[in-house]
Amino acid sequence: MNKFSRDLVQGMKEAADFAEGKKAAARVHVVEVPDVRAIRQQLHMSQQRFAETYRIPLPTLKNWEQGRRAPDAPAAAYLQAISRQPKAIKEALQHG
Repeated sequence: MNKFSRDLVQGMKEAADFAEGKKAAARVHVVEVPDVRAIRQQLHMSQQRFAETYRIPLPTLKNWEQGRRAPDAPAAAYLQAISRQPKAIKEALQHG
């Protein structure tokens, strides 16, 4: 068995241990999922306006707000930036 195969098997064992609640050497990265609806409402924007202003597809925004989907890590970071600096993000997008 080559190194790649050994590493793959080891990784699968660690993933299985983690899934079973055992301590494992695996790293866990937790991404805070922002409350998209709260961010939008705090800015007093409709879904349509928020989506257009921040260049988020409207169906994606609706899916996030209705809990059918969750923002991935980059989208979550973008939403956090919007919540903290909405005017700066809006201005940056207008000049881009």
